[in-house]
Amino acid sequence: MAEIVLNVEVRERTGTGGARVARRAGLVPGVLYGGDKDPVAISVKMNEFRKALYTGKLLGHLVTLKYGEETQPVIAKAVDMHPVTDTPWHFDLYRVDAHQQIKINVPLHFSHQDEAPGIKRGGTLNVVFHDVQVSCFADQIPEELVVDLTGLDIGASIRVSDLKLPANVTAAIPVETVVATISGASSQADADDAADAATSEVAATEAAAAAEEGGEA
Repeated sequence: MAEIVLNVEVRERTGTGGARVARRAGLVPGVLYGGDKDPVAISVKMNEFRKALYTGKLLGHLVTLKYGEETQPVIAKAVDMHPVTDTPWHFDLYRVDAHQQIKINVPLHFSHQDEAPGIKRGGTLNVVFHDVQVSCFADQIPEELVVDLTGLDIGASIRVSDLKLPANVTAAIPVETVVATISGASSQADADDAADAATSEVAATEAAAAAEEGGEA
């Protein structure tokens, strides 16, 4: 069951002009899309949206959209912030079924750095990816994936295959993908090059998956 409920209004005006009107009225403009239905321009009261956003359980989570007496499970796919005021500026919601299999990015949390010999000896943790795309049911999205650094020395690489994924959750990117390394000062440049290469490869994979998802919608 989704913990957050977003009370939305349907916007009659779309485009930049409609978004400006919504913001002047104290609303955050957004779009509801996905499934076999057309996109719908919506908005949420600014104070309600900020409260939901700052719980940390909005973006990338299953939430309940409420319009009048109607409710629907959705995934908050993206939230754009104003570059100067850092207030919510626009958001995207994606229609789902609570038990639908979806692909979504889940943040990584690196634990026990103080128990990694490589870091104790002056090595550096190089995080290649701060999140990993997984496939899971919409109502079983993990809050985070924990990477235990205990016992890892300089030269160690943590790959997707090393992640302990919850039941019914699988990686949606190649399992050999490196998510982090522990390197010494002399190997920092090599680690940076490897990170750039891995990022480009996964970006291409996710772009292809997004294109495929868009075609299905």
